[in-house]
Amino acid sequence: MSTIEAIILGIVQGITEFLPISSTGHVTLTGKLMNLISNENPEKWTSFLAIIQLGTLLAVLIYFWKDIINIFRDFIIENINRRKTFSDQSLNSKLGWLIILGSIPIFTLGILFKELIEGPLTKNLYVITFSILFFAALLALAEKIASFKKEMKDISVKDALLIGLAQVFSLVPGASRSGVTMTGGMFVGLNREAAARFSFLISIPAVFASGLFQLSEALSFLDSSMIESLVIATIFSALSGYLAIDFLLKFLKKRSTFIFVYYRVLLGILIIVLLFSNIINP
Repeated sequence: MSTIEAIILGIVQGITEFLPISSTGHVTLTGKLMNLISNENPEKWTSFLAIIQLGTLLAVLIYFWKDIINIFRDFIIENINRRKTFSDQSLNSKLGWLIILGSIPIFTLGILFKELIEGPLTKNLYVITFSILFFAALLALAEKIASFKKEMKDISVKDALLIGLAQVFSLVPGASRSGVTMTGGMFVGLNREAAARFSFLISIPAVFASGLFQLSEALSFLDSSMIESLVIATIFSALSGYLAIDFLLKFLKKRSTFIFVYYRVLLGILIIVLLFSNIINP
């Protein structure tokens, strides 16, 4: 992998991780177009993606560092130092609980389906294309029927669990973690900005665990010649990811997510054309 290819993959990963358009779909398509994915050794590509995802985690941590510190501080104070009932806790402390509870489904099912997640289906463009189109339809449905009345302070335990269940679908290649959690947030009544903000916060435990658990295993599949490419791709995924977060939160204050729905449909059609033209392999 060349330096330019690593930079391109990092930028694609960072931007598409946070926009609801599927990072797996884009990075896999990019990797196939650059002939970087080997069907004989799918673990190598999965390992590469797992590590550069840590760059997008860094982007979230930097962008929301004040929120994260406040949530952690108030959670410790109000649950350990000066124990309060959940109803009497501050918004930050409640958000700590909501993030924990909302992360339970992805952790449970992520462990159960680990082998499937890391298998060849995660690189299959037919699976990815179907997922891109299907979850585009769900996002469009959420836009049509959502009330958009709730803000961050209105998120209930039930809402967090439902959004957490929605995050499970991010295990399906092509779904988009931000896309499915934002869709879940809108279905429970959150306004677009709140849905996106909670989506980013609830992604932190899952992305951190995924990267951490796979790091040592991933390095065993990657040779020393790829270390430089990994570092470069991870740095650029962090930089582009930070910009993508900032863009999306500002964008959703005034606009709907339909532009991303249309984009996903066009992307799905493009991949189908490329597949049937034999320009790329599934």
